[in-house]
Amino acid sequence: MKKVSGYYVADSVEATSTLCSKAAKAGAKFFNLMSVEDVKIEQERINGLVINWSAVELSKLHVDPLTISAKFVIDATGHAAEIANTVVKKLGRKLSTKTGDILGEKPMCAEKGEADIVKNSKEIYPNLYVSGMAANAVFGAPRMGPIFGGMLLSGRAVARKIIRRHLPAGSTTLLRSSEGAKRNKARAGRQ
Repeated sequence: MKKVSGYYVADSVEATSTLCSKAAKAGAKFFNLMSVEDVKIEQERINGLVINWSAVELSKLHVDPLTISAKFVIDATGHAAEIANTVVKKLGRKLSTKTGDILGEKPMCAEKGEADIVKNSKEIYPNLYVSGMAANAVFGAPRMGPIFGGMLLSGRAVARKIIRRHLPAGSTTLLRSSEGAKRNKARAGRQ
């Protein structure tokens, strides 16, 4: 990463592949080439997703989907806000927006979109959070263009909200694993 004209610039392939690699090493599971067909709901709370292979959908085959359970779901599907749209389609206007509906993405204004994206990254239905451009689409904020920093900050904001909500009472650990804390301490000692 380098600083150019007051902005941090990173190689997009290196940055995203590093994020994916570190997330996988931390235990994240990736479902590549999958489509979300529906949400699972129990007692008015999202508790999972109904998924299927994208190739099944494209070829119009009749294959039963898979269901996965989750304590929470993050809609990070971008401009389409696909999971939020599924909730509105199936349950009606029940999102935590002014109208209960998806307000829709506004025209591009990178500065405003970047400023709004973290604020809009939050729970929109019990156990359903939005981040990235899905958050701005749900809350009616502008699109951002080729700015990636807001996306990262948005994801971090949602992760922190979920961790705070699901941490055992009295726990002092928030976002650092003991391994990550050791690395950061070592780096600080070298500077």
